[in-house]
Amino acid sequence: MSKFIFVTGGVVSSLGKGIAAASMGKLLEARGLKTTIIKCDPYLNVDPGTMSPFQHGEVYVTNDGAETDLDLGHYERFTNAQIGHDNNITTGKIYYNVITKERRGDYLGKTVQIIPHITDEIKRGIKKVSKEKDIDVTIVEIGGTVGDIESLPFLEAIRQLMWELGENYAINIHVTLLPYIKAAGEHKTKPTQHSVGRMREIGITPHILLCRTEKHMTKEQRDKISLFCNVDREAVIEAADVKHIYEVPLALKKEGLDDLILKKLNIKREDKDIKGWKNVVIKRLKNPEREVKIAVVGKYIALPDAYKSIYEALCHGGIANNAKVNVVRIDSSDLEKAKADNKFKDVCGILIPGGFGDRGIEGKIRAVQYARENNIPYFGICLGMQVATIEFARNVAKLKGANSTEFDKDSKNPIISLLEEQKEVKNLGASMRLGAYPCKVLKSTKSHTAYKKDNISERHRHRFEFNNKYKTGFRKKGMIFAGVNATQNLVEVIELKNHPWFVGCQFHPEFKSKPDKAHPLFRDFIAAAIKYCVQK
Repeated sequence: MSKFIFVTGGVVSSLGKGIAAASMGKLLEARGLKTTIIKCDPYLNVDPGTMSPFQHGEVYVTNDGAETDLDLGHYERFTNAQIGHDNNITTGKIYYNVITKERRGDYLGKTVQIIPHITDEIKRGIKKVSKEKDIDVTIVEIGGTVGDIESLPFLEAIRQLMWELGENYAINIHVTLLPYIKAAGEHKTKPTQHSVGRMREIGITPHILLCRTEKHMTKEQRDKISLFCNVDREAVIEAADVKHIYEVPLALKKEGLDDLILKKLNIKREDKDIKGWKNVVIKRLKNPEREVKIAVVGKYIALPDAYKSIYEALCHGGIANNAKVNVVRIDSSDLEKAKADNKFKDVCGILIPGGFGDRGIEGKIRAVQYARENNIPYFGICLGMQVATIEFARNVAKLKGANSTEFDKDSKNPIISLLEEQKEVKNLGASMRLGAYPCKVLKSTKSHTAYKKDNISERHRHRFEFNNKYKTGFRKKGMIFAGVNATQNLVEVIELKNHPWFVGCQFHPEFKSKPDKAHPLFRDFIAAAIKYCVQK
């Protein structure tokens, strides 16, 4: 049976529980254990698929087509865990399942209540993942902050699970904050004491405290936290701020977190150094040989988390090329008013990520035109590919009114249009083309050079596709259809002849990129950008 680590948070939100959970997975994998990570989200949405990026950040898509919280992206980037639909448990999903069962009569006339029915459903969801995948250690991150009303059913469920599983089979790691009061010149431990107090009121006594802090803790502070929170002194772990998130596993290993977890769970495994990760972080990430400036032209630039996987994949591309990637964030709406020359000064590459709706679209099209006409390496992802074909239609193929039916239903030249099966869709949630689909890559293309494969599989999240009736005309004008879904006859990748590096893909390659294994397209995009800068 799997053993469990339940990760909770206190004092404030955004302490980095997801990064902490992912780092634990990384450290335990290095010790030869098979892990998986689950995110429990307390919101009532069934999944984040219908939520605005400004509200929730990016929607991370798994291989099996689940729209999930962005923390699952961290889990996959840090570990080899197979993350899927069941790894994201939401309050909405739990209540939906319970109410469906009640309507069917599964409860045989019983009054349906939070305890035991909701908590049992949560426990069932958690145990299902570990059983199906034959896991050694299941890490479960509970979203929100202790004290939130929304999180209470999840906390009660893990309290029950910890009691049922018994000693050495389940531990709680509580992530908390040690605020540094500049005027007093010291950390304050009282918020941590109160947070642990709230946990104990619920019936959970943390086994390990992960203390987030700006400055290093003193021996006296560790002793005080240990005494007042009833936690072993060795289990008061410092989690100081680091420059790069990929340093966190190394910092936590230095604190002895992996040894402590194995001790608490009564697991014996040989200690192993994570040399490959060290090489990525210390040699490549912290001491790169060069720098390159990449413009990201998006609709949700104001919120960094909206393009989290894009920014991370660019970083990975930089690591693969021993370069630091400096991202210039450009709101596509601003490009509709300003001159492109002013916005792209000193930029070595332009990337346009995915998005929905017509706001800022003309700005994105102007960015594509600038990249095409000035031979700047261009990478278009999902909507970024679609606007590239619209720009090509308007300015190269000279097709008047070329557009997507997403933005202009009556377009005379609908370069991008809705799939037939999407036209009857009424419910927006989980109804797009989602998850992994195959793609055949044309030889002698930039894409084939990157992948070094004829057949690939990539993750999707969209409703609109390239209109095949324009393929012949576009080919004559210099567009290459470098990748296609042969089964459905859908365009997956486009390129341009006589351009240093111009690639657009309908899928989302950023979801499969890792710091120690950059996605081939991001790696080659950054390589092309570096070459462009050198030659400029």
